[in-house]
Amino acid sequence: MAAIRPFHIDIADETLERIRSRVCDYCWDDMADLDGWDHGSNLKYMKELCDYWVASFDWRRHEAELNRFPHFLASVDGNDIHYIHVKGSGPNPMPLIISHGWPGSIVEFMDIIEPLAHPERFGGDANDAFDVIAPSLPGFGFSAKPACPIGPRRIAELFHRLMTDVLGYDDYLAQGGDWGGAISSWL
Repeated sequence: MAAIRPFHIDIADETLERIRSRVCDYCWDDMADLDGWDHGSNLKYMKELCDYWVASFDWRRHEAELNRFPHFLASVDGNDIHYIHVKGSGPNPMPLIISHGWPGSIVEFMDIIEPLAHPERFGGDANDAFDVIAPSLPGFGFSAKPACPIGPRRIAELFHRLMTDVLGYDDYLAQGGDWGGAISSWL
């Protein structure tokens, strides 16, 4: 069984400042000033988005929100896979792996993890609880970039090994949207 390592999101201040500086220093002359979205991103929108990121976005608040769930890293076939794992409160929760799409991340699941794992807190029945596992796809979020490009079938193999060999589940359910749906179809 692979070693499971607890993981806490804590981006260094220097990294955040480097990103902020790059956003501030972007040369807008390189981007076409066309109306609408027919030829890529709208210049006015992109400038507003960057202004928001530099002046108003609070990474630490979002980081704290992400860290309210337990995060882990596990090496699966030499690939470091990051995942959230919340055990359900019911007497026999069914394991459920939920896979995000592209371009996406585990942030897509922040509002559903707790209701799935603890339905009684939301007016449901604890007997309907799931053990929720939300991995970051290889190369996304805090999962390591694979040595070479891999597709949904290989990702499904890694996620299956995560569920069975690492976490010890014999049976589980799989859900995914977009790219995660393709991965789930192989599970």
